[in-house]
Amino acid sequence: MNDTTRRRLLAQLAACAAGMAWVQGAIGQQAQGGVEHGSPPPKPGTPLPLPAVPLLDGGNFRPESADGQVLVLYWWASWCPFCALQSPLMNKLWLAQRGRGLQMLGLSIDKTPEEARAYLATHSYAFPSGWVTPAVAKALPRPRGLPVTIVRGRDGRVLMAEAGQLFAEDIEEIARFL
Repeated sequence: MNDTTRRRLLAQLAACAAGMAWVQGAIGQQAQGGVEHGSPPPKPGTPLPLPAVPLLDGGNFRPESADGQVLVLYWWASWCPFCALQSPLMNKLWLAQRGRGLQMLGLSIDKTPEEARAYLATHSYAFPSGWVTPAVAKALPRPRGLPVTIVRGRDGRVLMAEAGQLFAEDIEEIARFL
C-alpha cells in the first residue's frame, strides 16, 4: 500500500469514526431529551420572528437589534463533528462582515450552557451565541439537522436556510446578502 492510498484510507476511517461519534452523541442527547426532531428548514421568503435570547457571555440578543439588518442564525453543538468543521468558517464570516452590518446569533444545543461556553472559549470563537433554553426552543424551533444555518434578510424574511454542514464557499456566499 502506497502513502497516498494509506492517507486516503486513514481519512476515510477518521470520517467514519467522527460520524459514529456524532451518532452516539446524538443518541445520548436524545435519551437525555437534548435533541428534538424538528421540521425542515423554513423556505426562503418565510417571515422569521425572533425571540430575545440570553447570550453565553452574559449579554442579551434583542430582536429589535436585527431589524433592518441581515442576521445569520447558526445552531451548533460542541459534540457535533460537522459543527466543528463549520464553526471556524462561521467565526471568520462574523469577524470579516460584522463591520458591514452583519448580525449573527449562534444557538448552542449543548446539554448545559457551561459546555457551550467552554467550547467557545477553547476555540476562541467570537460570534455571539446563546444557549437554547426551552423558552428559546419554543419561540425559535430548531429545524431538523445539525448544524443549521438560516440567513434572515433586512425585511425579517428567510433568505437562505440549510440543514447540514456548509463549506467555505457556501459561507462566503452569505456576504452577498449584505
